[in-house]
Amino acid sequence: MKKIGNRGECSDQAPVRYWDYLDDYRRNREEILALVDEVFASGRLILGSRVAAFEEHFAAFCGSRFGVGVNSGTDAIFLALKALDIGPGAEVITVANTAVPTVAAIRATGAMPVFVDVEADTFLMDVTRVEETVTSRTRCVLPVHLYGQPVDMEPLLDVARRRGVEVVEDCAQAAGAVYRGGRVGSFGAVGAFSFYPTKVLGGFGDGGMAVTKREDLHHRLRRLRFYGMDGGYYSEEEGYNSRLDELQAALLDFRLPALDEEITRRKNIAAIYTGGLEGVGDIALPLVQSDRNHQYYLYTIRTGRRDELKNYLEGCGIETRINYPTPIHHMRGYRFLGYRQGSLPVTERLAEEILSLPMYPDLLAEEAGRVVEAIRSFFRNQPLSGKKDHG
Repeated sequence: MKKIGNRGECSDQAPVRYWDYLDDYRRNREEILALVDEVFASGRLILGSRVAAFEEHFAAFCGSRFGVGVNSGTDAIFLALKALDIGPGAEVITVANTAVPTVAAIRATGAMPVFVDVEADTFLMDVTRVEETVTSRTRCVLPVHLYGQPVDMEPLLDVARRRGVEVVEDCAQAAGAVYRGGRVGSFGAVGAFSFYPTKVLGGFGDGGMAVTKREDLHHRLRRLRFYGMDGGYYSEEEGYNSRLDELQAALLDFRLPALDEEITRRKNIAAIYTGGLEGVGDIALPLVQSDRNHQYYLYTIRTGRRDELKNYLEGCGIETRINYPTPIHHMRGYRFLGYRQGSLPVTERLAEEILSLPMYPDLLAEEAGRVVEAIRSFFRNQPLSGKKDHG
């Protein structure tokens, strides 16, 4: 029996999942459950020794001095901006081809996001456009290390220094990625990380961390995450409730030593995709800049036949995603920002062409090979629908 794709035939094999944690869980089940039992039996579930240990270890891993565990990557950005006194009347320069949380965190402070366009080949912030976007209200630049590759930080930091603005790095998708010898999160005033389950370092629930080399920001972040309190039940300033719990911290600390190995496995999968898809159809493969390390949170291709290809792969039992199908400046919830169609032409074109292939450390080489063969089959056998190829 054969499984029929939307535009062709595919062999009857098990589905290729876009992302899955179950193999990892089965492999480490005994250790994970033992950690759960230890935490539950400790008598301390919030802001105890497990959180403190993970904060220290993860900050060191990033090449930073201090870590502050919070309840999400969104809050890591929000609290970083608050710690820098960024709020109403301020502008924060960022990009629109990102997850909504990047912009939601800016708006939660009362500040206004200002978008710059991105590079067509890396999908990352076009840092050459930042300085012309700085105004007297600009207080911060928030680069997004999208899909696992760092933004070009050196010229961005030069602009920030000249113009007297802060830099907060959105590292939600790039834990462990390296730029010119340094890990992301170690360049700006604060690096903001997410430990959402799908992330490169993912937990078994929500979680995040802000890392910094500045002692003043470390103290401010710790106070802001806990109602503005420094220890006793007395609020020094208006604060918030954003705490990484002991259980997630223990599980993340357990996973941290294997992170570099898991990144290597991601790179091996990416190598299968790149080797098998180079020169196929109108596909543009991820460009990896020579001065940085792409750790492939996502393996995202471009093609002018994106929707056709996605439907075909779905019919072959291969899951894919579009990250992100609508740029934030086109979303109804952010119309008040005043951006119009064509205001960010590269961002808008990419949103019509990008497709993320299955990617996680336990994806098998033969599964990645099936993805390659299905894509090659699509371009080999499917006639053009009349839609123009990407430019």
